[in-house]
Amino acid sequence: MDVALRPVHDSDLPVFYRQMSDPASRHMAAFTPEDPVEWGRFDAHWTRMRTSPGTVVRTVLADGDVVGSAGVYGEPDERHVTYWIDRAYWGRGLATTALRALLALVPERPLHARAAADNAGSLRVLEKCGFRVTATDRGYAAARGAEIDEVVLVLDGG
Repeated sequence: MDVALRPVHDSDLPVFYRQMSDPASRHMAAFTPEDPVEWGRFDAHWTRMRTSPGTVVRTVLADGDVVGSAGVYGEPDERHVTYWIDRAYWGRGLATTALRALLALVPERPLHARAAADNAGSLRVLEKCGFRVTATDRGYAAARGAEIDEVVLVLDGG
């Protein structure tokens, strides 16, 4: 499967909305925006992601189809990666390929990531891309409506 990144188009947003509306995907991601299935909040989130200075966000394509998004956001020295792949494509290596492409596009380091401690797939993606676990923490996961265990990772320069 050919995986590529491109800038986000307005026409991608309904696809992202459908992907984020999937309860199983939201549960696994855990750390989602508050109420991501309310269109106004979803749209405001994506407006911020697309217009914030220093934020790099891309649409993930697989064989030309929109299958997710990937981005880097935050202040210098506290920049974080984020990605979302449609659940229909999980387990095929798309998240790893997309994250590697994003890391090549955004060479600054360090980059940080957080994942729910029980999200083995995402933790595996991050570790394959060179992130290393630096800590564990607890944080409020909007998608689960509770505080949960999370893993904190970093990708150093070098």
